[in-house]
Amino acid sequence: MKHIFRRGSNPEAPVILVLHGTGGNEQDLLPLADLVAPGASVLGVRGNVLENGMPRFFRRLAEGVFDIEDLVFRTQELSEFVDTAAEQYNFDRSNVVALGYSNGANIAASMLFHDAKALRGAILHHATVPLRGLQLPDLSGVPVFLSSGENDPIVPVGESRELHALLEGAGAQVEAYWERNGHQLTRTEAEAAGKWFGEHWNA
Repeated sequence: MKHIFRRGSNPEAPVILVLHGTGGNEQDLLPLADLVAPGASVLGVRGNVLENGMPRFFRRLAEGVFDIEDLVFRTQELSEFVDTAAEQYNFDRSNVVALGYSNGANIAASMLFHDAKALRGAILHHATVPLRGLQLPDLSGVPVFLSSGENDPIVPVGESRELHALLEGAGAQVEAYWERNGHQLTRTEAEAAGKWFGEHWNA
């Protein structure tokens, strides 16, 4: 997968797996990672799917309608890529925290839904429930920061609350953060994620 790895100054901090929104790339959210987790190493990845020329992490059939078969395949593909990257760049695979926005947050949530060991934690900005009817793994002790918009036109409030309930029901420690800025990722939202990250990892 197209990616960028940037080694940070703090070897103890989790590696931040940065996952862009639709139309983004592996560089887009690097400034966000710097704000949220200063000093951490960063692995920025570009989605392998194109929708009208725009990179995404998995296919969808329509707005809000995911191609579940492709989602499951791409989730596995991303997890295996992180496995390979950990060997290539010599970082601890068990110490990876995802930082995703929109489509990137959705595939990060899918990683949590499929494998308790895929991520040590996750920051999910404007994520939806990736798929339903799945028995979630035991996510006890996995911290998740979930930021959502009370007036998000793409992710309804009920969807955000359902994702929160599903993750919490699997044992994850979920912190919810709400704003009224639609689907936009704001600086205040990023700062709240940074405060949360610092509380968990003293970055």
